[in-house]
Amino acid sequence: MDARVGGQTTPAGQDTGSGVAAPAAPHADPEPLTHRERRIIVISMMLPVFLGSIDQSILATSLPSIGRALGNLHDLPWLVTAFLIASTALTPLYGKFADIHGRRASLLIALGVYMVGSLISASSSSMLMLIGGRVVQGCGGGGLVATAQMILGDVAAPKDRAKYYAYFSVAFTTAGGCGPVLGGWICDHLYWWVIFLWNLPLCAVAVVLTLTMLRRLPRHDRPHQLDFAGAFLVMAASSSFMLALNLGGVRYPWFSSPILVLAVSALVLGAGFVFRQLTAKEPLIPLAILSDATARFSIAAHSFGWGSIMALNIFLPMYLQSVLGWSATSSGLSVMILMITLNASAGLSSQLTGRVKHYKLLPNILLVVGIGAMAALGFAAARLSSLQLEVILFLIGIGFGPTAPLTQVMLQNTVSIHHLGAAIGAMNFVRTLVGTVLIAAFGAIVLAAVPLGASGDTLGQRALAGTSVTTFAIVFFAAAATLTIALIAMLVVEEKPLESRIQTSPPS
Repeated sequence: MDARVGGQTTPAGQDTGSGVAAPAAPHADPEPLTHRERRIIVISMMLPVFLGSIDQSILATSLPSIGRALGNLHDLPWLVTAFLIASTALTPLYGKFADIHGRRASLLIALGVYMVGSLISASSSSMLMLIGGRVVQGCGGGGLVATAQMILGDVAAPKDRAKYYAYFSVAFTTAGGCGPVLGGWICDHLYWWVIFLWNLPLCAVAVVLTLTMLRRLPRHDRPHQLDFAGAFLVMAASSSFMLALNLGGVRYPWFSSPILVLAVSALVLGAGFVFRQLTAKEPLIPLAILSDATARFSIAAHSFGWGSIMALNIFLPMYLQSVLGWSATSSGLSVMILMITLNASAGLSSQLTGRVKHYKLLPNILLVVGIGAMAALGFAAARLSSLQLEVILFLIGIGFGPTAPLTQVMLQNTVSIHHLGAAIGAMNFVRTLVGTVLIAAFGAIVLAAVPLGASGDTLGQRALAGTSVTTFAIVFFAAAATLTIALIAMLVVEEKPLESRIQTSPPS
């Protein structure tokens, strides 16, 4: 058995040279972090959060331009789903790796892989190569926001985490606000591949911050086994399912042999993943965490809520550009209000979470408002003015914003600090999996409007112009239904008192 003393590990009972084994050194807890030190650590993590968050928003308004540049618009959904699939599978591994080797090592690996993926994406000469680059980016991106969230859990008790979350909210808001506009401006005035290069200097700064600012971070190391087999199975099953959804009815008839083979493969691989989770010593998704009802419903509310927003971020710019004929920059400016409102409301509401007893009340009321606004978007899709769009997006952002940080706090409030990485990894895994499935499903609805065998240019310009109003209205109604699932989960989750200290064992 080892004992950790002053940050160094010395074997218990080691011979001291006198022939007598030294007694095991007592466990020395590191000095508690001051508020200033906690704030510095959290602020330094705003950059990884920003990098991990802006990736999807900056790409949303750029997809049509990228598709036209590479001569392939049918495979555009894969630029999003490929990233999400890789991120989905590896996020739980990052969580467990961080529990084993520390948050700093986990974040450095994530940043390095993300940078390599950015270089591959920027140098791509075909859609296939770009999708591959996005896979590598996803392998790194899966650890950026998740590891930063673990670090927040290390430095603050559940009752205080919502307060510190305000710093993350600034990063989320900046990414959500700048991403769509920046992506549209780059495509309108520069070259599409600049989207994947501009972030490299910021990644280098994030590496320096990680190396320097996280030295004092408390360590809660625990041995874990990394479930690489489970990660492979979920990636393979998800890829097969996404391929079937994206190719069915577009490039092949729904009941053709290729689509049926993909569907069967998805079922078999999915069953293999479930079997692996039930039989593995340490499965990719910790079953002990999911056995807690509070954790299950918190993850469900978080995942279905974010999944709806992620899908809206992708398909709203496509609707504005393809149906209403807006430019990439204009659609980015319109989407900007959604992300700014969402993250601003998340930050402001976080200040109330630890100060009120019934912290679920306000988020639930606002979530109902968000659902109504999302449904209104579907009803008004055929006759939507710019002012109406901005009001609707404002209400959607206000509606879901408070739910995002609260669900994280509720999850962290119910797990031990030693399993915090695994718990956050599980939440991010389910969130990205739900988002990936929704984006693929909504993409299949949109692509169904394109005649079988139609060219990419037809998808981008002509075919959507006739039937896409109805098609996109269906997508918006489906997003409202997904938000409703999040509301149901929020209504039934137990409102446990928030702990005022950092937990070392599961709270009672």
